[in-house]
Amino acid sequence: QVQPVESGGGSVQAGGSLTLSCAASAYTYRTFYMAWFRQAPGKEREGVARIERGGTTNYADVVKGRFTISRDNAKNTLYLQMNSLKPEDTAMYYCAATDRSWWWPDFDYWGQGTQVTVSS
Repeated sequence: QVQPVESGGGSVQAGGSLTLSCAASAYTYRTFYMAWFRQAPGKEREGVARIERGGTTNYADVVKGRFTISRDNAKNTLYLQMNSLKPEDTAMYYCAATDRSWWWPDFDYWGQGTQVTVSS
C-alpha cells in the first residue's frame, strides 16, 4: 500500500514557520522518490521540493532558501520545514511518491493534503 499521510498544516502569520510531516510505509520510504506539491485556489498544482532515495534534494525557485525537505529514516517520515512564510505560500500541500523518477509529472501516489494558510 502506497499511501502517504500528511500532517502539520495550519495558520501562521507572514514571516512565521511551519513543519509538515508525511508518514509512509517502510517500503515506500526506502524505495520511492518523494516530494511535496502544493495547489492554491484557482491555480495548478506545482512541485515544491523533492528528494531522491540517496538524499539528493531539489527545490522550486519560489521556495529555495526558505523551505527544506528532509527525511527521518528511523521513522519513515518525510518533512517540509517552511520558514519565512509569505501569503503566496497559502495552499493545500500534498505529499507524493513515485517509483519511476523524480521528474515532477511522474509522481503518482498522493496523500490527502494538509492546508497551509499564511496571513499578512
